[in-house]
Amino acid sequence: MAKEFILQGLDCAGCAAKIERAVKKMENIKSVSVNLATSKLRIETVNYESKNMREAIESIVHTYEPDIQVLENNEAKQIIDATVSKYKILWLTAGAVAFITGILFEYVFDVRGSAYVSLGLFAFCYLSLGGKVLIRMVRNIAKGQIFDENFLMGFATLGAIAIGYYYEAAIVMLFYQIGEFFQEIAVAKSKKRIGDLMDIRPDYANLKKDGQVIKVAPDNVKIGDLFIVKPGEKIPLDGVVVEGEAMLDTTALTGESVPRKASVSDTVLSGCINQNGVLTIQATQLFGESTVSKILDLVENATNKKASTETFITKFARYYTPAVVGFAVLLAIIPPLFFGGDWIDWVSRALIFLVISCPCALVVSIPLGFMGGIGGASKKGVLVKGGNYLEALANLDLVVFDKTGTLTQGIFKVTAIQPTNGFNENELLEATACAETFSNHPIAVSILQEYGRQIDKDSLTHYEEIAGHGVSVNANGRTILAGNEKLMGVMGVTFTESPSIGTKVYVSIDGVFAGCIVIADKIKPDSYGLVNSLKNMGVRKTVMLTGDTPQIAKIIANELKLDEMHAGLLPQQKVEKVEMLIKQKQPKKTLAFVGDGINDAPVLAMADVGVAMGGLGSDAAIEAADVVLMTDEPGKLLEAIEIARFTKRVVWQNIVVSLGVKFLFLFLATLGVSSLWEAVFADVGVSLLAVFNSMRIMQK
Repeated sequence: MAKEFILQGLDCAGCAAKIERAVKKMENIKSVSVNLATSKLRIETVNYESKNMREAIESIVHTYEPDIQVLENNEAKQIIDATVSKYKILWLTAGAVAFITGILFEYVFDVRGSAYVSLGLFAFCYLSLGGKVLIRMVRNIAKGQIFDENFLMGFATLGAIAIGYYYEAAIVMLFYQIGEFFQEIAVAKSKKRIGDLMDIRPDYANLKKDGQVIKVAPDNVKIGDLFIVKPGEKIPLDGVVVEGEAMLDTTALTGESVPRKASVSDTVLSGCINQNGVLTIQATQLFGESTVSKILDLVENATNKKASTETFITKFARYYTPAVVGFAVLLAIIPPLFFGGDWIDWVSRALIFLVISCPCALVVSIPLGFMGGIGGASKKGVLVKGGNYLEALANLDLVVFDKTGTLTQGIFKVTAIQPTNGFNENELLEATACAETFSNHPIAVSILQEYGRQIDKDSLTHYEEIAGHGVSVNANGRTILAGNEKLMGVMGVTFTESPSIGTKVYVSIDGVFAGCIVIADKIKPDSYGLVNSLKNMGVRKTVMLTGDTPQIAKIIANELKLDEMHAGLLPQQKVEKVEMLIKQKQPKKTLAFVGDGINDAPVLAMADVGVAMGGLGSDAAIEAADVVLMTDEPGKLLEAIEIARFTKRVVWQNIVVSLGVKFLFLFLATLGVSSLWEAVFADVGVSLLAVFNSMRIMQK
């Protein structure tokens, strides 16, 4: 059983990880994830008892963040809180003013009692800014949760006070809170990016019923109902336009800034904004199954799936902190006890060591980086379902494509009408249209569209589908056969094979070969140059898998310069081919499959990264995929890879710089070279550097 809670006010990546670990240890919990971007806690439980479970979760949450409210979904008015409290700004400013004034009384103002005034101001600064840190430290120690940033900062500053370093203790807390504040701003910015995407959620639908227009909740609209969308309003559900014409802003769905025209008979997607005109739309999906609902679900759950780097850093911090605390204790005791020396000097070094060792830079900046990457990709119309898939995109070795609807438009058009034996083009096209009237196959649809006239179905008799071959029908007393070359052979019709490239429909009328109609699928414009760009990005091999004929597949593969192609494949054969290709990829590298159809779902699920065409792709494909390209453009894959690799670069920059600077200053602290001031700058400075570096991803 799944249950979700809103952790209103959650803005700390480290606390999110701790809450997740603690809740995971509760009884009857199968799985748990804390989503920092949406402030959501999601649990899978064997047996959910509302009151007891909520109380237990509240107790855990308040252990780490006493000010967080634990709410159920129906109690929370806003899913994403992306604001920074004005109270925190005033509180931080008051502490900074007190510290600066204290410094002035300590070193500048030579008045009676200035030492006591400065001491009082330092005490005010320390207690106002560090009070919560000390309370959390004591509470956590009482619960056996000792080694965290609260302990490091609290213990180090109390030790500094004990040896007479009053203003140093105050400055540690001041800069620590400044660092936390900027981290909160960065998280808020990242949440806002996700929040902007969530803004596609429609608030209402103008339902047209009994000649009146009623404003209702979107989930009260049923399939077949008519609703009206006025200028400036969001389309609440997927549907077909039955009246009106307008330009639609699709930015939130596709990342494309150019508006799209919608008129009668056009399919429109929920989440688009009507820029002008009034549209009457007939609903084709319930709200829960609509495009906007699927996107909201993808966005809300995207940061639940953590990248291996993120998981590693979380585990690393758990062992790193106790290790440095243990080393600091040894540093304070061993040298003066066994080798002589000043106890205060070595205790001071140990305290400096504790301040420097705080792992905030890593714990905050890494998840922040992946949040930024997911948000940045979404802005460009690429929905990534988790940081793990973003990381996998950055390590591509093989890219496998479906053909129809992925590299090609998936829209068949008649490209040639080739009559023979005295028949003309109109006769051939009309006879073929009669044969294909009862079929909804894309090839049949393209022939009927080319014919462009109504066919009297009452004049058609003895309709028969011949599996794997074609169809037979009697039209106005004439027997028409339409299908592939096998059909002509089985029926004993002497025919001439067409040399044209494409899907060919051979036609006979009363046993006489009447000619051939050629249907072809066009290559998408942005498919050209795609392979070359992937090669430049380091992708070693590109492959196409298709159920189409080898002749057509070969032409497409040659035109797009693909390394390898396999044609005439059934869905299960595509799975077998991908299994074979997975074995060929290089160690620690990944394989991506890009497809759109329902028969691609098994392969999308099997690949390291399944990439689905979201605009026209099937529901099954989108559900099975790890990445969704909302514009149906395979070229969007290049943008997704660029963002993934930029995110990976930034994340590793943060890891290397953070650990490098920290280990350098830890070494200097051990030698007694660095002071408490330098320790503060080493900790806060590195944290801010890592946070600001992560924020670059959001600008991509």
